[in-house]
Amino acid sequence: MATINIDLTELPTLTNDTFYPLYTNKDRYLVLMGGGGSGKSVFTAQKIVLRTLTEKKHRILVLRKVAKTLRESVFMELKNAIYRWGLEKLFKIPKGTSSELHISCINGNEILFAGLDDVEKLKSISGITSVWMEEASECSPEDFRQLDIRLRGRTLHYKQMMITFNPIDINHWLKKEFFDIKKPNATTIHSTYKNNKFLDKEAIAVLEAFKETDPYFYQVYALGEWGVLGKTIFNAQKVNERISQLRHHDPLVQRGYFVYEKDDKDMIVDRTIKWIPADDGYIKVFELPQSRIPYVIGGDTAGDGSDNFTGQVINNVTGKQVAVYKNQFDEDLYAEQMYCLGRYFNSALISIETNFSSHPVKVLMRLGYRNMYVREREDTFTGSVTKAYGFKTDKLTRPSAIAELVTVARENIHLINDMDTLNEMLTFVRNEKGRPEAKEGAHDDLVMALAIGYYSRGQQDETAFREAVQEVTTPFPFRTAEPQTGGYMQW
Repeated sequence: MATINIDLTELPTLTNDTFYPLYTNKDRYLVLMGGGGSGKSVFTAQKIVLRTLTEKKHRILVLRKVAKTLRESVFMELKNAIYRWGLEKLFKIPKGTSSELHISCINGNEILFAGLDDVEKLKSISGITSVWMEEASECSPEDFRQLDIRLRGRTLHYKQMMITFNPIDINHWLKKEFFDIKKPNATTIHSTYKNNKFLDKEAIAVLEAFKETDPYFYQVYALGEWGVLGKTIFNAQKVNERISQLRHHDPLVQRGYFVYEKDDKDMIVDRTIKWIPADDGYIKVFELPQSRIPYVIGGDTAGDGSDNFTGQVINNVTGKQVAVYKNQFDEDLYAEQMYCLGRYFNSALISIETNFSSHPVKVLMRLGYRNMYVREREDTFTGSVTKAYGFKTDKLTRPSAIAELVTVARENIHLINDMDTLNEMLTFVRNEKGRPEAKEGAHDDLVMALAIGYYSRGQQDETAFREAVQEVTTPFPFRTAEPQTGGYMQW
């Protein structure tokens, strides 16, 4: 096998700064997500060429979902990288359009090409040392799993799956696999055309023109933000813009949970409540409690189609989302954490949905939490109207609550600080019957808790609110209690 000596000192000038450190990245999964013109595919081709020249016994497999798309995309990208670096004499590249795609190096290394739709060809390929999945958003999780399994066994060098794609759908398996959690032995990079120093002015102008002509297209295809398939209820452009802002400036102040002691009557002793900081805590705080400020907490229980108990804390003067609770606790433990959260935020008004279970509300009542949302309830037997704790989503309250949150997202998106909540907004769509709900496979726990919180604001003590407003320059509009709530519960 021939040995090739090449000058690597020019690599920094031939590579975008964002990607240059990745030449030495040896993680099993190298995931490059981004917008058009970001240079992610160009870099991936360059890394493959470099490894083919400097390492031994390689059979690198390059894939797309459909075989017929290979020639004009990944094959051309690799060919261009070879010629751009003046290395064409070191590679054998087939000419014409009829020959099978295959690139070989004079040192014996090979670059193979296949479509995931060409099952028989894939079966015949063995001894793979690394993989490039281009436009991976076109591929299924089953495609990925099968390739991951095949990339096994001994080799002289590290094995790596390079995955490149544009983030079209926020509900895509790639997001769940690599971005929603920290996957072991994986590096993820987000890039845009702004990271590409080789992009010419004309190409930049074309992309930036979409800011005015099609802002949503600009957010997804130029800035590489997660997109949405289907009609969203919330303004996707504004939500994406807020996500982009938070990616560069995380407003998180602290993260953790509460611990507490109970007396012999199983009651929480308030003076024992303590905040425990923890990186994996299920409560995120974006603004610490302020003296005399009234707060509202909306809660959504883990009912039908929901996996999490959630809570959303709103500063009732500014309207800002100041804390978020999300966990898969049992109902009683959820209620106890909500009790502590409410006490922490100045004995906030707590409004928890009771559609699927009233147990959390009953626990709060037993614990003696007094500041809870009150609704009118009609007795189905006598027809008399009584007052009950907790929020009931029905044909009247649900549309109103969602509509109010839609308004907040459209006019005051800066008030929302939580990435998880914003991501849920992007998958909150109208179904075939026109009903707003989470897209299939997605969740709306955080969206509904926030909607309930904003809807319930008007039941806050108005005197305390007016006094607090005097200390705030631009208060969020205060809405009076809805007629169907029936006012306040008497103690």
